[in-house]
Amino acid sequence: MNKKELRNIIRERKRQFSGQQLEELSLLVLDRLRRNIRLQQVRSILLYYSLPDEVNTHQFIDELVNQGKQVFLPVVVDGENMEIREYTGSKDLRQGSFHIMEPVGRLLPEDEYGKIEAGIIPGMSFDKSGHRLGRGKGYYDRMLCKMPHLYKIGICFDFQKTETVPTEATDIKMDAIV
Repeated sequence: MNKKELRNIIRERKRQFSGQQLEELSLLVLDRLRRNIRLQQVRSILLYYSLPDEVNTHQFIDELVNQGKQVFLPVVVDGENMEIREYTGSKDLRQGSFHIMEPVGRLLPEDEYGKIEAGIIPGMSFDKSGHRLGRGKGYYDRMLCKMPHLYKIGICFDFQKTETVPTEATDIKMDAIV
């Protein structure tokens, strides 16, 4: 199976769940994430502001900020790359393209990427070996290759996990899957 075929399978699986069901499943995934010892120990975290078909991270992000953790969110720029912005609260968000909320907090320069200790990375699918299937644009792979030190935690719903994810040399492997 190639990447395109696997993406189509995962999209079809997602369509079988209502928005409310995905919210309930999100709570289960986030409970597992909260129990991750490595994540409990870090002070700075790269997260993502979830889309409607992803594990909902909105309240979790605020929870981490309230715990005193430094939170960073990526945003797509120039149609090809992502930049990282600090998130300190809802004032650091604005509605962007396609009505998606985007971070507008302080821009983190690339030479400061090393200060982020862990990243929670979304994916269309993950396998047990830590391989990730994204949406097909390569945004995360291009950004993560600039952060080799980062402890990467892949996050998705259980029904998105597969035995094997097709990979290429440019795909960045996760250190853990939740």
